[in-house]
Amino acid sequence: MGQVRALAALAERHLLRWRTRWGHETAARHLDELAAALAPQGWRFVKLYRRTEFPAPVPLLWIHASATKDVGIVVSALAAPGRTWAYHDAQRGRHGYLCLCNDAKAAAAQIDRLLKHRLFPSTW
Repeated sequence: MGQVRALAALAERHLLRWRTRWGHETAARHLDELAAALAPQGWRFVKLYRRTEFPAPVPLLWIHASATKDVGIVVSALAAPGRTWAYHDAQRGRHGYLCLCNDAKAAAAQIDRLLKHRLFPSTW
């Protein structure tokens, strides 16, 4: 029975990786929604979406403070189980789960808190 579970988990990982690679436009749309939700709070963005300029396997959104580019986070939108998508910290991959993509405002609030804490460590 343990071998069946391991095989099912492996198949799910491959399916999610396949959905992420083939869903480039969907991921870019989710990242655009996140950028629109974060823009009123004063954050700046670098969109790394164009496949010809940035040959990354997944679209990336670099979010940073307007005063400095030293403090920031790179976010990716990856396929998640249940036909959903989720925002992740790109440095940590699937282990860097932030929020589901269906609620860009909640994800923006979470990323805003995270970046403010990185800018001002005493605020948490």
